[in-house]
Amino acid sequence: MSLPNCPKCDAEYTYEDGALLVCPMCAHEWTAAETDAAQAEEQDAVIRDAVGNELQDGDAVTVIKDLKVKGSSIVIKVGTKAKSIRLLPDATDGHDIDCKLDGYGPMKLKSSVVKKA
Repeated sequence: MSLPNCPKCDAEYTYEDGALLVCPMCAHEWTAAETDAAQAEEQDAVIRDAVGNELQDGDAVTVIKDLKVKGSSIVIKVGTKAKSIRLLPDATDGHDIDCKLDGYGPMKLKSSVVKKA
């Protein structure tokens, strides 16, 4: 059985002490459930487009449906491309892509309305 590295100092010399995992290098103690939760959180941090493709900084995306811009009469049409996107994984309002749309300027979009180009 392979034990995980220490989440605090990344040392590989961890050992089990009852229900706890212990790092002899930094004396950090944690449970296996905490390790599982941390791995699940890392997987949740991945931002995917509407089709399920993983997005990364610098990708180009295409808008897949007409979008009304709040506070103006502008409508972003289907097929509008955004180049060199920047991902915002800690966005609280769901707008997790910061980009510049051709013909519209800088804007934040939700990953659920774009697909990787």
